[in-house]
Amino acid sequence: MTNLERITQKPDVMGGKACVRGLRVTVAMIVNQIGAGHSVDQVLADYPYLERDDVLQALRYAAWLSEERELVLAAA
Repeated sequence: MTNLERITQKPDVMGGKACVRGLRVTVAMIVNQIGAGHSVDQVLADYPYLERDDVLQALRYAAWLSEERELVLAAA
């Protein structure tokens, strides 16, 4: 996945969860806010240190993750 330079994962920040720019704001926190019916503008008001591109990249990252497939290999 390209163009997700704002999404970071560091073991010492939020237990290695996907975060925005190394901040203590996880992708899941943002997605949960949107899923609860908040607009991007409301999320930005709740987290004033975030930028619109942070929220959009978090949503793109979550969408990318949802596209993953798990392949089950048959036992030999």
